[in-house]
Amino acid sequence: MTHGPVFFTDRDLGKKFPAILQESGLTVERHADHFAANCPDEEWLRDIGKKGWIAVTHDRRIRYKPNELAAVIENRVALLVVIGQAPYPELALAFVNTYPRIESFIQKHQAPYIGKVYRPPAQDPNGGPRVPGHVELWYPRR
Repeated sequence: MTHGPVFFTDRDLGKKFPAILQESGLTVERHADHFAANCPDEEWLRDIGKKGWIAVTHDRRIRYKPNELAAVIENRVALLVVIGQAPYPELALAFVNTYPRIESFIQKHQAPYIGKVYRPPAQDPNGGPRVPGHVELWYPRR
């Protein structure tokens, strides 16, 4: 039995991203398993906020869409935006490798918030696939 937060992956992350998170032992719920493909973001944000799940998306514009930002705030959503242009399996592995920092971030912040999850820099001298990225608070600004 897996413990810890439940991560809800937005439809924009496809099937491989949530599968890799699940394979690493994280608890994951996929958009496709709960909502229609054309479900408005405000609707799933409302439901995820009520459930207390942590939403994960690749949509950087969500903070700039007034109706979606309002849905995050009004429904006390914990939202993580995966940053980076890379194949989803690479983004998922970076998320898994960054998980200890993600977990710490989640514990330090109370919803509603939007955090950005970054992959490690490509030029990282340590190389290796296990190098973690970092997480930073995007909303609310401090």
